[in-house]
Amino acid sequence: MQKFTELTAIAAPLNIENVDTDKIIPARFLKTIKRSGLGVNLFSDMRYDSNGAEKPDFVLNQPQYRKAEILVAGENFGCGSSREHAPWALLDFGIRCVIAPSFADIFFNNCFKNGVLPVVLPKEICEQLMEDAKLGTNARLTVDLEKQIVLRPDGSQIPFQVEPFRKHCLLNGLDDIGLTMAHAPSIDSFETRRAQEESWRPSIHGV
Repeated sequence: MQKFTELTAIAAPLNIENVDTDKIIPARFLKTIKRSGLGVNLFSDMRYDSNGAEKPDFVLNQPQYRKAEILVAGENFGCGSSREHAPWALLDFGIRCVIAPSFADIFFNNCFKNGVLPVVLPKEICEQLMEDAKLGTNARLTVDLEKQIVLRPDGSQIPFQVEPFRKHCLLNGLDDIGLTMAHAPSIDSFETRRAQEESWRPSIHGV
C-alpha cells in the first residue's frame, strides 16, 4: 500500500450529500477483483450519459479538476453497500484524500485499509474548503497527516483528528497483510520453536 504522508494537490468540490458506494462505483463494474482499472468508472452514472459521453457539468470532467487528488464532499459520503471497490476506484482515479463532514463507517474503514485518507471536518469548514476548491488549479490544498492539518490556500491551518493506529498504518503504507508481514521474523521463530517442541505431532500433510 502506498504511504500517505503529505499531499499538496488540486481539490474537487462535490457538494452532494449521501453519495453512496453505488454512485462511487456502480454494481455492474464489480466483476473484477483487481484494484486497477476502476478509475475510468468512478462516478460512472454521474460522469457519463447513456451514450458513454462525458457530462461537461460533472466536476471531474471539468478541465481544472481532471487531475484532482483531493475530493471535498457532502455529509454521509460512502453510504450504501460495503464494497471495497469504492476506495479502489477513487485511488485508481487518483483521489488520495476525501474530506467530508461525515462518512459511512464501513467505507471509512475501507479507505484506511487501501491508502485513502478520509478526513472528517465540520460542515461549515467543508463548505469553506469547497469555496477554495472552486478556484480550480489556482487553489491547492495541503493535507499533512503527520501534523494532522489541512492547509488552505490563504495559509490558514485546519486541524483534524485521526486514530493513532490508523495514522501509523497510513504513514508507513501498511495494510492488513503488511501489518502481518512486519511480524514475519517473530512468526517464523514461533513456528520453528513449536515444531521442535511438538515434534511428536503429525504434520498437516500426515508425514
